[in-house]
Amino acid sequence: MSQDKELRKAFRSDVEKLKNLLIENADNESIIVGTKDKPIVSDNPNIPIEHMFMEGVYVRKMTMFKDTVVLGAIHHHKHICFLLKGNLTVRSEEGLINYVAPCFIIAEPGNQRLLYAHEDSEWYNIHANPDNGEDTEEIESRIVSVTYEDFDEYIKNKK
Repeated sequence: MSQDKELRKAFRSDVEKLKNLLIENADNESIIVGTKDKPIVSDNPNIPIEHMFMEGVYVRKMTMFKDTVVLGAIHHHKHICFLLKGNLTVRSEEGLINYVAPCFIIAEPGNQRLLYAHEDSEWYNIHANPDNGEDTEEIESRIVSVTYEDFDEYIKNKK
């Protein structure tokens, strides 16, 4: 097995352990996780999310307050993210990277990220929205998976 595959497998295993630990200790204030019915957190005052729509585009703005940790979903498509305010450290299969606003990243599909806010921060994800829908739960179901198993199933069915 190549070193990249081994690192990816180790990261995915570590993320799964962390996710389970967070779910076990969630209190909806200091540790916020999704539920079975609504796995993606989008309506919590401790992690405010704003949704913006324009022709063919969906923008998701996440405000992260200082010392907040967020485990992101697994995106299906390559997209761009902008950090327009703040300072975040992001851990992913690509390693540990510190970002200081303003900056952007090109987010590859199938990569889950763990974000830590060193200060109040604003993180924007920009996604294609070809049908101009505004139902965020429906859009989320098209653009992200919550687990790697779901992502693998998405990839298998995409072919």
